[in-house]
Amino acid sequence: MKRMRVTHTTGFRYRGEASASYNEARMLPDSRPGQTVLSAHIDTRPSAPQYDYRDYWGTRVTAFEVLSPHGELMLTASSLIEVAPPVHEACALSWPELSDLRVSSVEVVEQLPQSRRTAPPDELVGLARDAVASTSTPCAAAELICARVGAEMSYVQGVTKVDDTAVEAWAARRGVCQDIVHVTLGALRAVGIPARYVSGYLHPNPEAAIGETVVGESHAWVEYFCGSWRGWDPTNLIEVGDRHVYVGHGRDYDDIAPIRGVYAGAEAADTFVRVEITREA
Repeated sequence: MKRMRVTHTTGFRYRGEASASYNEARMLPDSRPGQTVLSAHIDTRPSAPQYDYRDYWGTRVTAFEVLSPHGELMLTASSLIEVAPPVHEACALSWPELSDLRVSSVEVVEQLPQSRRTAPPDELVGLARDAVASTSTPCAAAELICARVGAEMSYVQGVTKVDDTAVEAWAARRGVCQDIVHVTLGALRAVGIPARYVSGYLHPNPEAAIGETVVGESHAWVEYFCGSWRGWDPTNLIEVGDRHVYVGHGRDYDDIAPIRGVYAGAEAADTFVRVEITREA
């Protein structure tokens, strides 16, 4: 088990002053099997009253509003988390059994339809069908699809936009983790494997010393269902493990964006993001 401290700072600078802003942040991790949150809170500047609630998917949301003029809005989410390596039983679920589950569980049914972001091109559907044909179980097919998509795509910053789709990212074979996850979701869902978008953090250095603070990243990966939800990180071609900190999930990025809101007044000039991760045990 690893204990990690995550500090995620983000915000907006305006051209002039915003007269008011209304915001929702999905930046704090939650306790779940294999992950225990020891502390988690968000500070805002300017300071603002906050209230927490859980959205439809169960993600912790911090809502706040700033009603005084401000030229910059900054949020700092600070969390201390213990994460254990996942333990999965051997997967024996068959395709007929998965077919039955796809119509009997709301949690599973809702992660089957494609969204605008994940709808796959024909070539990607073909890749997914080839993976199914060369394996015997949904779990084996899902892992092979994740690995093949990840191997085909290159992690490159600045070549895609926040609203790009799986079709655009696959055509370029490049993008950030958000794009690679959308492509992977499209491939999995195309062959009937329920899959969801997970947002969280990744410690980039598996050999980090205790007490060492490194620049991390807000990250995304896939969870696919084959009797239970299993995490796979197609960007790094690894199973999700004790370097991944889970924040929440949804159908695609739109359900789990770290920060979103509306404001009145000046135009936003730029955004800023910094994530620092310290292994404490």
